[in-house]
Amino acid sequence: MKDHYNVLFLCTGNSARSIMAEAILNFKGKPRFTAYSAGSHPSGAVKPQALARLESAHVPTDGLRSKSWEEFSKPGSPKLDFVFTVCDNAAKEVCPLFPGSLMSTRNTGEDARASTIIVAHWGVPDPAAVNGSSQEVERAYREAFTILDRRIGLFLSLPLASIDKLALKKEVDKIGQQ
Repeated sequence: MKDHYNVLFLCTGNSARSIMAEAILNFKGKPRFTAYSAGSHPSGAVKPQALARLESAHVPTDGLRSKSWEEFSKPGSPKLDFVFTVCDNAAKEVCPLFPGSLMSTRNTGEDARASTIIVAHWGVPDPAAVNGSSQEVERAYREAFTILDRRIGLFLSLPLASIDKLALKKEVDKIGQQ
């Protein structure tokens, strides 16, 4: 049984959803999980509304920053066990593909670290895309937070020690559909 897992939450801008997911999992999953977030085209800034939503739920926000997924492909970067994309396919948002990370059944000679990463899509509507009153924007951030918090709770309840990789992949995919 593995005693520690690294999880990357990935989206395009890394300014709201993936940031909130990183903070939630780091808060609820310590010491067994370490969460990170990144974007394929990071905005360079965390949305203040995302930080406010986290703070209102008493989730620590120290050290949260918008960053590129390239940080996780460099030598010495954390070995990832899971990558969850949180972009919104329903809104026709283009979801980044983490290079070489899909759980592969073929040996392509690619980075051996990547072949064991379990990837799932956990689409969440983008609260940063909401244009409206302050109440509508706040509601969008609250709804995104609630979806992520529920999914992370389900993920943390999985019996990681007693489930094989294919069954685990199926379970994390199922969580993304809830």
